[in-house]
Amino acid sequence: MANKQQGHIKKWQDDKGFGFIDTEQGDSVFFHINEFKARRRPEVGEQVVFTLGRDNQGRMQAKDVQELSFVQQKMAQKNSQIRQRNAKRSHQAEFEAGQKKRLFLGVGFYGVLILLVVMNKLSWSVLAWYAVLGVITYGMYAKDKAAAQSGAWRTPESTLHLLSALGGWVGAMVAQTYLRHKSQKPEFRVAYYLTVVINMAGLLFILARGGLETLTNLLSGLL
Repeated sequence: MANKQQGHIKKWQDDKGFGFIDTEQGDSVFFHINEFKARRRPEVGEQVVFTLGRDNQGRMQAKDVQELSFVQQKMAQKNSQIRQRNAKRSHQAEFEAGQKKRLFLGVGFYGVLILLVVMNKLSWSVLAWYAVLGVITYGMYAKDKAAAQSGAWRTPESTLHLLSALGGWVGAMVAQTYLRHKSQKPEFRVAYYLTVVINMAGLLFILARGGLETLTNLLSGLL
């Protein structure tokens, strides 16, 4: 309430349409009914907010006299709107930051796979498997979201988790982030993270235990 003063109506002469406001500083300020902004008549004793001004003859008087409760209510509403707007902006900023982190993670994972292929630690068939399955998994998420919006037949969550566990978890992560699908349900999120752990554990086991040749032959037959 910049430049506003607060006080209470000490005297009101309804027949003449003017009265006096006692300010918090102890001054008595004249005001006219034309400056009272409420859609009713002023009442003695009520708290008001106003600005100081002068009439045509240069005498001090209260201008733009408003009910204190009304002003406080409007300020509370404005502050609430500001908090909601700031919270929305903060949430959006966090979401966009999360998008970048997940995208970086996905690109980084495929980058590691390519590096392993170049180092002859991994077959091109394995890299192709992850790439194709990632695209398929993303497509299944997109299809399921479209079905959810149209009320059509949904893709079972077990199918989405199976695709993720088999190597499509990057596609699932990208779909959850950019399609905003299956990204809020806690039980689904926990199961998703479990599929990532399972897939990574399987990949590490293959690399560490020399089971790569068997998997490569299998994938070569599938692809």
